[in-house]
Formats: sequence, structure tokens, C-alpha cells
Amino acid sequence: MGHPMLDGIDYWEELRESPSQMEICVAIFANTLELDEQGEPVNEKYAERRAAVWLYRYCTGKLPPGEPDLEPWECRLY
Repeated sequence: MGHPMLDGIDYWEELRESPSQMEICVAIFANTLELDEQGEPVNEKYAERRAAVWLYRYCTGKLPPGEPDLEPWECRLY
């Protein structure tokens, strides 16, 4: 990920212990990503930020300051 929101958080160590959590992170990215008519991403930075919100909350137990909570549809696995 490498998102600035995650600076100082050892999320790789956390994910190594529970690989299914990585699956949720990828699902959030994919569920929030929007594509244009040619299949090109139009909001990949937003999708990355939403995935980073989840990782931050998973690792710290709280939401990052100023970020809205994740919606159930964002975390849904298909």
C-alpha cells in the first residue's frame, strides 16, 4: 500500500498473521474503484485511501482522524 495514512504502522506484520484480512483490504479497493468506459480507473487514489482506512482501523482499533467509517458494501466479499 504505502499510503501516508499508514506511516509508522507495521501493517505487514499484522496481515502476515491473518491473510484473510488482506482479502478484505483488496475487496475494499476493488469495491470502491470506478472505471471509465474504456476500463481505465478514475478514482484509484480514493480506492487506495479507503483500503488504507480499513488497515489503519484494523491495526489501531480506531478510524483515522477525519475519515468516515467504512460502509458494509465496501467490505463485501464476492
